[in-house]
Amino acid sequence: MTTLRIGLLGTGPWARRVHAPALAAHPGVELTGIWGRRPEAAAALAQVHHTRPYDGPDELFAACDAVAIALPPAVQAPLAVRAAEAGRHLLLDKPVATSVPEARALAAAADRAGVASVVFFTARFGEQEGEWIAAQAAAGGWFTAHADWLGSVFAGDSSSPYAASPWRRAKGGLWDVGPHALSVLLPVLGDAEAVTATRGPADTVLLTMRHSSGAASTATVGLAAPAAAAGVEITLRGTAGITTLPRRLDGPEPAYHRAVDALLAAAATGLPNACDVHFGLRVTEILAAAEETLSPLMPLEA
Repeated sequence: MTTLRIGLLGTGPWARRVHAPALAAHPGVELTGIWGRRPEAAAALAQVHHTRPYDGPDELFAACDAVAIALPPAVQAPLAVRAAEAGRHLLLDKPVATSVPEARALAAAADRAGVASVVFFTARFGEQEGEWIAAQAAAGGWFTAHADWLGSVFAGDSSSPYAASPWRRAKGGLWDVGPHALSVLLPVLGDAEAVTATRGPADTVLLTMRHSSGAASTATVGLAAPAAAAGVEITLRGTAGITTLPRRLDGPEPAYHRAVDALLAAAATGLPNACDVHFGLRVTEILAAAEETLSPLMPLEA
């Protein structure tokens, strides 16, 4: 297989900004078509990228080898199960689901079908960040780590296209940016054997974890930080000293291109990617365990 036919599910801001342009430009991919919950949006996006809209997801599955999904997690999970059952490889967004049963059903469906899967964690597929994560995992000897992953999507003066996202309003930063923090901490420090969580202002959550390596970590995640306080910083401390995750300057698009490369490799070789659906499942399990220790999040007003 020299070219992978990929169909895109989703037409929102993330699909328009990242998924569709990157898939259309990738030399190893044919963007077969687009399906969305709003047919007019699918038609418009398909026209921009010189492909065709589909009336239903199953029709799109029949026309492609793989699907890329840019939909809310509660919509993504059951559609991804259907795509896997149709024998289609999976390029998923994080979190793969916000319920453990849905995430487990998705992983089981991918296993039964023998399809390749990649979950797009931006830090894991960023060139500098990916190299840094691999180097720190190889070095070992880490004692503690702290991550701040704070956005200003819900800040009072936010102009973010994601500010009105219903699932983000309902689930908050724990589920939107929490997966990013875990995607860096887990490969370096090992699986989280225990996790607790404390709620801060607005949707902010402080996670505390003990890892299989013996290291302890904390992570502050949220989407309502003032713009001047927003940002990403992850610091490790151990026998090698102190090191900090390099900051990405090139946006998510190059990282998505590398995620597509990873799916192509997994589909061609049959070898699982480190960020496959099982890693996505583990992230969901950890976040669900953390959420159980929290008081309910009141939905944020739009």
